[in-house]
Amino acid sequence: MVQASEPKGKSTERLSLNDRITDVVLRVIMAGSVAGGGLGAFWALFNGEDTDIPKAIASTAIGLGISYAAKMLQPIHEGNQQRLEKYGKAISQGIDHVEGQVITRATGFTDRYLECQALECQAFRSEGMIQHEGIFTLLLEEVFVPLELAATASSPSFKPTDLRNLNNQGFSIWDLLKQSEQMPNFRQLVILAWGGYGKTTLLKHIAYIYGKKQHPRSVPKLIPVLLVLRKYRDVLAEKNPPDLPDLIANYHVPNLPGGSDLQVPVNWAKGILKRGEAIVMLDGFDEVEKTQRSIVSRWINEQMRQYNKSVFIVTSRPKAYQKQPVADRLELTTPLWVKDFNSTQRRKFVEQWYQCQERYANGGRNTPDVHQIATQSATELLTQIEARPELKALAKNPLLLNMIVTFHRRYPGAELPERRASLYREICLLQLRDRPVARKLDTLLTQCDAQTILQMLALVMMRHRRQRINYSEALQGLSHFLKHQRETVEATEFLDQVVQISELLIQQEDRYEFAHLSFQEYLAATQIAQQNQEVLLYEHINDDWWKPTILLYAAQVNPTHLIREAMQRGATDLAYECLQETTKRIDPTLAAELKALKQTIQAARYQLLTEYLENKQWKAADNETYRLMIATVGKEAGQWFEPEELANFLLRI
Repeated sequence: MVQASEPKGKSTERLSLNDRITDVVLRVIMAGSVAGGGLGAFWALFNGEDTDIPKAIASTAIGLGISYAAKMLQPIHEGNQQRLEKYGKAISQGIDHVEGQVITRATGFTDRYLECQALECQAFRSEGMIQHEGIFTLLLEEVFVPLELAATASSPSFKPTDLRNLNNQGFSIWDLLKQSEQMPNFRQLVILAWGGYGKTTLLKHIAYIYGKKQHPRSVPKLIPVLLVLRKYRDVLAEKNPPDLPDLIANYHVPNLPGGSDLQVPVNWAKGILKRGEAIVMLDGFDEVEKTQRSIVSRWINEQMRQYNKSVFIVTSRPKAYQKQPVADRLELTTPLWVKDFNSTQRRKFVEQWYQCQERYANGGRNTPDVHQIATQSATELLTQIEARPELKALAKNPLLLNMIVTFHRRYPGAELPERRASLYREICLLQLRDRPVARKLDTLLTQCDAQTILQMLALVMMRHRRQRINYSEALQGLSHFLKHQRETVEATEFLDQVVQISELLIQQEDRYEFAHLSFQEYLAATQIAQQNQEVLLYEHINDDWWKPTILLYAAQVNPTHLIREAMQRGATDLAYECLQETTKRIDPTLAAELKALKQTIQAARYQLLTEYLENKQWKAADNETYRLMIATVGKEAGQWFEPEELANFLLRI
């Protein structure tokens, strides 16, 4: 039987059904849809002259196959669409990134931004301090002294072993930044300290150094963004606040010196944040209003999550950071504390400060004679600080040290102990009024006579011979004094703000005390002077507890009557010191009588001291003789002596 031949034009090898269906499926996928091209492909499958597929199968395929095939192919189609959309976004972002980099390079934007950020931070200014005539504004890097930071293990995510390569006795911010790329904990830092400890100055230093491209080679190359939170707290507390890239591009950059002339490239801020090229410094969380802190905390946390490759540093006073509700707390992994200025840091700051002031005062000359004058002034001041415990305690705080050195230059040749009443007056004014106003803090301390209230508290504590009082005693006393002054503020709120903002009072667990006993003594003396209650001091003339208060009182009034009363009660030394404290003109006859008497007493004491020293028994000198000898010899020699050094010095002369 002869087989029929294949029709003309047909292939000698017939495609199998599976192959043809596979071909259809591929064409469906390639078409990208099962609705149009897919149906056409299936129709073509059965529309030819081929009759090998029974009509029943064709009917079934048409009735069921298309339906099932469509369902089978739909997920593939959706997946393709999603992938295409994803790739499209990635390509778009890549184009934006490349475009942004091209624009950034072409316009030199980053370099111009760095210059503007550095310019914002170049001056050394302490907010709230009055600019006095003859005191020059210095450049930050001329007088900056690196702060020492200390670690705390209060955060459960922080392990002391993370600092195994650092000096646990104190380390600098650059030590941490050096390891930030390898150690994520060091990308989210909070720096804690009370007011005046240099937190803002430290951030300005970082921004300036990075802005000038002078950062150590061992630390990552980063682009600094310094944001003062009090400037943006209202914006961040809005219902729909800007995210960090928008805040940088639309608020931060335009507000920099020269920043209004910069055209921020699209996605520049977002790009540096995403790639981990930024160091974002958020200064003054404690200066955000209490009602806004939870919102701002959540905003900061969200920005750190979105841009976790970049470095974030937040500064705050301790209580504002620690007392947040658990649900809204800042989620910073590494808390750090600023350490007190030590003697080396004090000396470096004072010497650098005086060198700059003398150079500016002499038209920029940096000649040996200018250097010598600056060195002498710095040495004189440092000698006084080391000799007076109350001044040494104040000088642990960089802001107060800056006030001390400024005060010293304004009164050349004067000993700070003779002028410390004026120094304390300026410090109280700074802490209770000028600094809160400069930082635009909404505080009741500027809305009432806060210093008078504290003066009344200090006097009561002096009269009861108390240096510390508990919470209930503090509230009871403040409530009474506020009522007496017809102030309407609540005692609890007043106490909280005195502690948190002025820091003239400090809290130790459940007890309160003045930041230093000398503040308590000064405020009590001021209250006595203002109320004309000198008679209160007469019964305490021979009481060592009251002696500093009496001297601080004498510095604020004409102490003629006080000196006469002290002489009548046999307190010649106290009377003479009151004479040294005052700048007022007292009775000339009384002054001459006192000086003659004092010379006789001093001669007898020096004779006794000389005998002690010759017999190497200098430790036998009584405290008053030793203190007088230290003050006198130290002033004449222009330096501070340890006991054995002083003994050798006196024997040589």
